[in-house]
Amino acid sequence: MPGLVDVETAEFVMADEAATQALGARLAALLEPGEIIALAGDLGAGKSTLARGLIRALGVTGEIPSPTFTLIQQYDTPYLMVAHVDLYRIEDDSEIEELGLEDALDYGALVVEWPARLGRAFDASRVKGRLDIVLTLDDADADPTSEKRKLTMTGHGAWAAKLKRVAH
Repeated sequence: MPGLVDVETAEFVMADEAATQALGARLAALLEPGEIIALAGDLGAGKSTLARGLIRALGVTGEIPSPTFTLIQQYDTPYLMVAHVDLYRIEDDSEIEELGLEDALDYGALVVEWPARLGRAFDASRVKGRLDIVLTLDDADADPTSEKRKLTMTGHGAWAAKLKRVAH
């Protein structure tokens, strides 16, 4: 039976792509092996932008392609191994097993786009810490050139306390 997990929630509004990447960098400073950052939201909401900001802050200097077609990109950064995973094209749970995500989590961290397809093996109660982020485009602004994004973050386990630090 899974144990109880501390939970903390915060909301942010990102004014632009640079702000979204900067938030990714702040999250990178707190990311540890055995943790998951789960990015949910519609196409174009900024999931890959946030992931790139995080990965870049961990010291990756080269190209950071979207793993949409490869499903997984692994980075051996100076701080920790991180796997950037995009599960948009996953149709069956058996495909998740083939990716080796449990092994990747044993020695590093996961940044997962479309986490609803992960299944129960990666629930917050079964990992060291999990940060769920839901990104939505904020259509309330009348300015058509503005692409503000609203982020709702829920920290579980170790990320509950970390999220309080990100919010300040």
